[in-house]
Amino acid sequence: MALYKRGNTWWIDLYHNGKRYRISTKTHDKRKAEEIHAKVLLKLGSPQTEIVPEPEKLTQLAESSITYQEFYEKHYLTWCYGRQEFYESKKYYLNIIPDWFKNLELNRIGTKEVELLQSYFIQKKKTTATCNRYIAIFQASMTKACDWNMISEQRLKNIRKVKLIKGENKRLRYLTKEEIDKLLSNCDRQLYPIVFTALHTGMRKSEILNLKWSQVDLKNGIILLDKTKNFERREIPMSDSLKALFKQLHSQRRLNTDYVFVNPDTDKRYTDLKRSFATACRRAGIKDFHFHDLRHTFASQLVMSGADLKTVQELLGHKSLTMTLRYSHLSQAHKREALKALEINLSHTLVTVKSQSQE
Repeated sequence: MALYKRGNTWWIDLYHNGKRYRISTKTHDKRKAEEIHAKVLLKLGSPQTEIVPEPEKLTQLAESSITYQEFYEKHYLTWCYGRQEFYESKKYYLNIIPDWFKNLELNRIGTKEVELLQSYFIQKKKTTATCNRYIAIFQASMTKACDWNMISEQRLKNIRKVKLIKGENKRLRYLTKEEIDKLLSNCDRQLYPIVFTALHTGMRKSEILNLKWSQVDLKNGIILLDKTKNFERREIPMSDSLKALFKQLHSQRRLNTDYVFVNPDTDKRYTDLKRSFATACRRAGIKDFHFHDLRHTFASQLVMSGADLKTVQELLGHKSLTMTLRYSHLSQAHKREALKALEINLSHTLVTVKSQSQE
């Protein structure tokens, strides 16, 4: 038997009649935890007494026999709501899981089952990135199951033994300055300010569509994002051209909503831009380009303009520099282009000098 601390709470870990129990004392006070521990020992000493005393309810580490689907829908999604920005996409995730896996009980899921699930995605011709994302979502859900004592730590370790597939190509599609002009000139009246904002801020689509006037400081030229993917506050400075655009939008704003970008037909914020954005790209002759690539374009243009990676990291809101390093080669490539121009000038100078010496 042991009394130990997890986070700020004291827990009791013990075996009784061949079963392991992990008991939360629900207190951060060690003295109170010791009192609860003593009560538990007294309870276990009497065979006629239930193991679960009140009011300190014990949590048995008997792994849950509910199916993965039931766990995901009733427990995990309930926890995600209000905490995870991409809640809607996580609701969809269950649709791509095969029925045989949905119906597995939590206490039956191990390394083999997860590898079979991974193989299922591979056989469905999913890209490496998609396969890895699906497995990562599953593993994250099972981490919560372990936190809630629905599976054991050993089972979670077995699940985590399944590694993500190597060789994932990080997409880095961005526009040249000429392509940017073509795209903007082919955007309709409603799409133009949204694309312009993405190109000048690097904000994610969800951040732009959820943007409210209360987050826009026109006086100081700052956009304040308090609800981001990483749940960290981020301030984005506005360029003069973006500030001018927002002032124009503000003068035309609808008073019945606080959202910046509103569909004039419904008076509600936009939820999807796929059709209009695809049309603009087609008219501009731009292929294999997604809305999220506007974020890559913003970062790429910054790097090629000489911005350091730390600044780019802060503007994009990356938690670590690792994500930002994908743009580092652009800085080197841009420098090489500059050196090529210098090399041409030097060659011309050498030829001129040689000609003069011959004369």
